[in-house]
Amino acid sequence: MSTLIDQPLSASYARGRVSVKMRSGLDFSFPVMGNPRLKGQPAGKLSVIEVSPFGLHWPLLDEDLSIRGILNGDYGAQAPLSTKPKAKARALALAR
Repeated sequence: MSTLIDQPLSASYARGRVSVKMRSGLDFSFPVMGNPRLKGQPAGKLSVIEVSPFGLHWPLLDEDLSIRGILNGDYGAQAPLSTKPKAKARALALAR
C-alpha cells in the first residue's frame, strides 16, 4: 500500500522546464526535453497542465506523469534519467 504524503498544488511551463509547487512547500522543476511527447511541443500546448493528487496531465498532448516518477528522474517514455548509467552498468555486468 502506498501512502500519499504530499500533493502538487500547481504546475506551469516556461523556458523549457515544467515547475511544480507542492502542498508541503517543495518547489521543483524538470526539463521537457527528457520526455519525447513534451519535447519540441509549442509553449501553448505545454502550458495547459492539469494537476491531480498523484501527478500531472497534459490534455492537449495526451501525456501523464506521476509526481513519484518525476522525483525519481523519470520524465516519461524514455528510461529514467537518474538510472540510465546504473542500468547500462548492470547490463554490462550481466554480459560478462
